[in-house]
Amino acid sequence: MRSQKFDGVKSSEKIVQKFHKACAEYGLIADGDHILVGLSGGKDSLALVELLGKRAQIYKPRFRVTALHVRVKERDYQTDLSYLEQFCAEAKVPLIVRDTMINDEKVESRETRDESRETNPCFLCSWYRRKMLFNVAQELGCNKIALGHHRDDLVETMLMNLIFQGAFATMPPILQMDKMPLQIIRPLCMIDEAELIAYAEERGYQKQQKLCPFEHVSSREKVKELLKQIKDLNPEAMDSIYAAMTNIKTEYLPKL
Repeated sequence: MRSQKFDGVKSSEKIVQKFHKACAEYGLIADGDHILVGLSGGKDSLALVELLGKRAQIYKPRFRVTALHVRVKERDYQTDLSYLEQFCAEAKVPLIVRDTMINDEKVESRETRDESRETNPCFLCSWYRRKMLFNVAQELGCNKIALGHHRDDLVETMLMNLIFQGAFATMPPILQMDKMPLQIIRPLCMIDEAELIAYAEERGYQKQQKLCPFEHVSSREKVKELLKQIKDLNPEAMDSIYAAMTNIKTEYLPKL
């Protein structure tokens, strides 16, 4: 398969360059870190596991990586577990699999000031998956959790907060949790989704067997369409918006 290129640079080379640049510019990795990666099985989390796994084999900084795959009982989407096990073994990253379920307890969070958000299927699924991430991170003694959010995710989150919450806020590349000794890092924050799509094709990533049934009916999908229209107005819009987010308020995070 012929690999796609961006500005004459092979997609894999550009991905690696931006990954290392983000790690250096935002100070995402330090000696002695134990990083837990949320591995859903999608292209973004697969790339994150692969890139962190390779970097962990470099002498400095010395750090460990563990991947966690969380299955939510009430959400009918599937990932080939045997593929994830093989993928992590090749990346030299231990894999942990945990199951969780959405129960009837009230979700108390700064994000849920609007009661309707507690019944939003995407919010609830994300909240319980993230809760499991925090629990396992503390069990293993991890000091960082790595999430596979790319640059499009950060821009879309900013637009969603602006439109629906009245806040100019997004997900930061690195965030220190208030009530626990954990940091959230996003090493893919400088990489565009289009670049990750090309990288996944180039690397031959296996696609998820069954996608989330709510994937194309969420507010985020509508914001994606809005962002496409903005790009039509200005092809460099992503660069401009990302630059504007440099010193703004961080996202609201759920209390765990």
